[in-house]
Amino acid sequence: MNKRLVAEFLGTLWLVLGGCGSAVLAAAFPGVGIGLHGVSLAFGLTVVTMAYAIGPISGCHLNPAVTLGLAVGGRFPYKDLASYWVAQVLGAVAASAILYVIATGNGSAIGGFASNGFGEHSPGRYGLGAAFLTEVVMTFFFLMVILGSTSKKAAPGFAPLAIGLCLTLIHLISIPVTNTSVNPARSTGPALFVGGWALSQLWLFWVAPLIGAALAGTLVPKLED
Repeated sequence: MNKRLVAEFLGTLWLVLGGCGSAVLAAAFPGVGIGLHGVSLAFGLTVVTMAYAIGPISGCHLNPAVTLGLAVGGRFPYKDLASYWVAQVLGAVAASAILYVIATGNGSAIGGFASNGFGEHSPGRYGLGAAFLTEVVMTFFFLMVILGSTSKKAAPGFAPLAIGLCLTLIHLISIPVTNTSVNPARSTGPALFVGGWALSQLWLFWVAPLIGAALAGTLVPKLED
């Protein structure tokens, strides 16, 4: 079990450092900024690379919502849920700490620090309802792809690509709405460093993804029967 938790810690660290790091350090860099498309791809690439690296060890969840969805779908034991969540959140916080040191290394303020938000803190100024619905629906389909591509009936070896590409697509859709969470751990790490509004809105980025994941875990296995 310890090896699995270390793998989840390191994998989530890589996801947050790679995804949020691209948003904080490279998205708006003068002249060569990677923008929305680059950040979306960065998040997808973190999942693809870690899925191949640690998938055989821990299953490469990297996300409390994924762990819950897999548990609800009968693919993961509930007894290990809490320990996976702790490892994932700690990995996200560690990544955010590393990113904070790097981002402030030239004297810059951290600004929004890739935090998730709604209302005035949404990139497109989308309200609570739109943000909540977006996170539920995007997480539902993320889990649908995960459950489907890792089922016994799926072609072997392609799950990491399908899951990574799905996460890229999700970011392309929802960065303007919430800055894209679909992952409570990813939201928690940056929010702890921003404080204030980011912490006050963090509840949505736990509740909505967990609801979406639980719905997928309930419905998708029935489609496979």
